[in-house]
Amino acid sequence: MKLSDYSTIAFDCDGVILNSNKVKTNAFYDAALPYGESNAEALKKYHTQNGGVSRFKKFQWFVDSFVEETVRDEAYEQLLTRYADIVEKGLLNCEFNKDLYELKKKTPNTNWLIVSGGSQSELRALFEKRDLANLFEGGIYGSPDSKEVIFERELARDNITLPALFIGDSKYDYFSSNKHGLDFIFLSQWTEVNDWKSFCKDNNINHIDFLRSIS
Repeated sequence: MKLSDYSTIAFDCDGVILNSNKVKTNAFYDAALPYGESNAEALKKYHTQNGGVSRFKKFQWFVDSFVEETVRDEAYEQLLTRYADIVEKGLLNCEFNKDLYELKKKTPNTNWLIVSGGSQSELRALFEKRDLANLFEGGIYGSPDSKEVIFERELARDNITLPALFIGDSKYDYFSSNKHGLDFIFLSQWTEVNDWKSFCKDNNINHIDFLRSIS
């Protein structure tokens, strides 16, 4: 199917819109460092193995695994705050995918939206600060809702209409969108999925190195 045939195009944010995967990976490690280098490394590994899943679930896993039960709630909140502070600075300065501007010209009648694992409130504030929000007339959506919940809800309210395309850079991006009838393209440009080539081959997934490669 040609790009212009899609009624809706949804984008993941980290690794697709912004070159921010390493920003967030390092932020998970740094946020957890007060609990020891080995535990921080465990969280970093868990994060990269579960790309696209919200920070809330990842930090919940961390406190359940490494923090005493009596102080888990307090630790959870502290981790989230520390992580958010680190990430905010990085996201304001990281590289933006300039191929989006050309892609927008090719799809003037297509509804664009963001479906991300990042915090919805933080994403909306960030995209306003970076003057990117106007590209996504369909809205900017993220956690605490999962991508499955977002896809289901936006389909139900006709904000996503089929045929629709999701462009992402994680395995979870593929599974969550495919489940709801969206076509999927894997963008490898900034992905942290080490085995993405075999994953795409095994699942017959279209993949591109750059957004400008889409026709």
